[in-house]
Amino acid sequence: MKPMIEFCISNLANGSQAALEKLAKDPNLDIIEYGCLSYCGKCYQSFYALVNGKAVTGSDYDELVENIYQFLEENSLY
Repeated sequence: MKPMIEFCISNLANGSQAALEKLAKDPNLDIIEYGCLSYCGKCYQSFYALVNGKAVTGSDYDELVENIYQFLEENSLY
């Protein structure tokens, strides 16, 4: 089972698209885009994605990618 990374389309439009593109190159991740994930406060304040259902944020797309991989390392599914 691959980790699931979910992105809000509004947050992608605000700049996290580069994070999605970088993560999409990893064959070990499932990347999904949604119209809205109902995390409007996080969406407005920072770049974010849901990683296996938990919100992970970053001040820029590089930090978001870094924080996602760190979260996955610390919260292994296995």
